[in-house]
Amino acid sequence: MDDRPHVIGRATALLRAIGDHEPHGASTTDLAREAQVARPTAHRMLTALAREGFVDRDNATGRWSLGPEIYLLGALAADRYDITTSAHDILRDLARDTGESAFLSARRGDETVCLAAEEGSFPLRSHVLHPGIRFPLGVASAGLVILAHLPDRDIGDYLNRAELTATHGTAHATEALRERITRTRTDGYATNPGLLVEGSWGMGAAVFDHRDSPAWALSLTGVETRFSAERRPELGTLLLHAAHRLTRRLRTRHQRTPDRFLP
Repeated sequence: MDDRPHVIGRATALLRAIGDHEPHGASTTDLAREAQVARPTAHRMLTALAREGFVDRDNATGRWSLGPEIYLLGALAADRYDITTSAHDILRDLARDTGESAFLSARRGDETVCLAAEEGSFPLRSHVLHPGIRFPLGVASAGLVILAHLPDRDIGDYLNRAELTATHGTAHATEALRERITRTRTDGYATNPGLLVEGSWGMGAAVFDHRDSPAWALSLTGVETRFSAERRPELGTLLLHAAHRLTRRLRTRHQRTPDRFLP
């Protein structure tokens, strides 16, 4: 039996775990636990990745960080996958108009990854999101709004394989999540009422690619008092307008650029 796919899966899990700890790095023990790899195996794989330049190790602390080869490959892929330049002014306008911190996230398989952030002017902020952090679909407002806009069959398949209660608690049980999906579809935007961190709320709107698939999301986060029932419709409207603006911009970009250069 060919074990190479399994080895690749473990290696990529370790790389993602390191990414979650940037820019400070993480120990072998922490990475092994998060990637669900035995510590000796994790150390052996990290050492091999370091020889190829994909990770670096600080000799003083023993902590692992992403290496220069990751940067070089990422720079080569940026033209195809990076939409942060297209979204920069939209994030800035959202943060300015609401006072909350604004974020851009992308779907990557069964997860969302935060790509960019713009801080708002309100002095109290939520620190749940930051560039590089990943959440399963259905967790956080970005993941919820992307999930809610998928076809029913895709949602059902995902909920059958996801184990969100084990990682994020009973608030993410299937029935509770289905109720939030229904509400998101009704509102057009998603609301996360402090389910990740108590008192830290978020709202998100989906951004669609040229195939009409929810590939990205714009979101706002802040303290609970800033997301009152009276204010949420206003924030939701601003998010939907911003998401529509970015969707139109990306579709125009796609029309001008060959498919092979766009996600």
